[in-house]
Amino acid sequence: MLYLAYQSRDDLMDPLRTVAQSMQSVLAPWISSSSSASSTALRSLAATYEMISRASLSHSRPPYGIDEVMVGNEMVKVVEKPRFVAPFGTLLHFKKDVATPQPRVLVVAPLSGHFATLLRNTVKTLLCDHDVYVTDWHNARDVPLAQGRFGFEDYVEDVMTFLRVLGPGTHVVAVCQPCVQVLCATALMAEEDDPATPRSITLMAGPVDTRINPTKVNELATSKPYDWFEKNLIATVPGRYAGAGRKVYPGFVQLSAFMAMNMDRHVKAHAEMWENLAKGETEKAATAKAFYDEYFAVLDLAAEFYLETISWVFQEARLPRGEMTHRGRKVDPRAIRRTALLTVEGERDDICSLGQTAAAHDLATSLKPYRKRHHMQAGVGHYGVFSGRRWEHQIYPIVRNVILSAD
Repeated sequence: MLYLAYQSRDDLMDPLRTVAQSMQSVLAPWISSSSSASSTALRSLAATYEMISRASLSHSRPPYGIDEVMVGNEMVKVVEKPRFVAPFGTLLHFKKDVATPQPRVLVVAPLSGHFATLLRNTVKTLLCDHDVYVTDWHNARDVPLAQGRFGFEDYVEDVMTFLRVLGPGTHVVAVCQPCVQVLCATALMAEEDDPATPRSITLMAGPVDTRINPTKVNELATSKPYDWFEKNLIATVPGRYAGAGRKVYPGFVQLSAFMAMNMDRHVKAHAEMWENLAKGETEKAATAKAFYDEYFAVLDLAAEFYLETISWVFQEARLPRGEMTHRGRKVDPRAIRRTALLTVEGERDDICSLGQTAAAHDLATSLKPYRKRHHMQAGVGHYGVFSGRRWEHQIYPIVRNVILSAD
């Protein structure tokens, strides 16, 4: 009923949004030809209509929009090419035509209610010096039931499959939630002496050990029993979609939870957006619109993945307790011996707090000190670890140096 209720409300809003868009078009020529006082009033009205027309979520992946990147002193064209397609995710290559080979990097994106395009800035920054691939996860509501389940172990399996497709010599950058799965995959491959075991792994703001400095996110995950999450947060995909009948954790539920954590900030941002539109300050408004176009593009998670992550990572802390298994086989990070490890945390991260990612060093005890490095970035929250100026100018150089030293 949860998904049907959301879909019904969204369907009811569609005519209103359509009318609002039409009124924007009608007002546009009047605004430019009216007197100053009239133009101000009309812009305010047009701003209101635009805010109404934007009052919706998208369930389709936005474009990455990375068409070119600076490599050295030359602007190089970038082309997206699928390298391997699995039922729940595509190994996407950002192909560049460069004369000198660059270190190969797999960016492992989180499955947490948004598309991998949320890492657009991460990918674009890495592209300057690396041959970049990304785990472009699919919206679970678009995956037919015939494709089977997708749980925590399947995510780990896909990471290992992607690494084997890419072959020996790959480096991994994991952002947020998949830090746990990447550490598991690396340990399993290292134990098998798999030649595709990554040369380095960079774990950024991920919940390796959520018992350390618990955040509101951690407290929510441990404040309710497993059954509560299954009963209250899991919905069935309606019949109009390819994944009809699949049990999912809807992206709109996750978005609501994230927004509730900082509701005042989002309300203020939308008020400022309306004000900028009403004043005709389109460039200022464009920045906010671009952010929310991405933020309001939501992805549904397969129910089993979400529930197992809640249980295994947040409630039971299986990996740091030494109780994590994969297909019945124990996951032992001590098996990692030749993969360089970099962990990165943000001082003001209220989603994955200080110490939770650095805990990976305490688990990978077989690594020599020269293969380990930790960086705490002052003055940034969760998203600042992998996006923005401090990521580009302070964190990225460290990531690049670790990859170069391990390559």
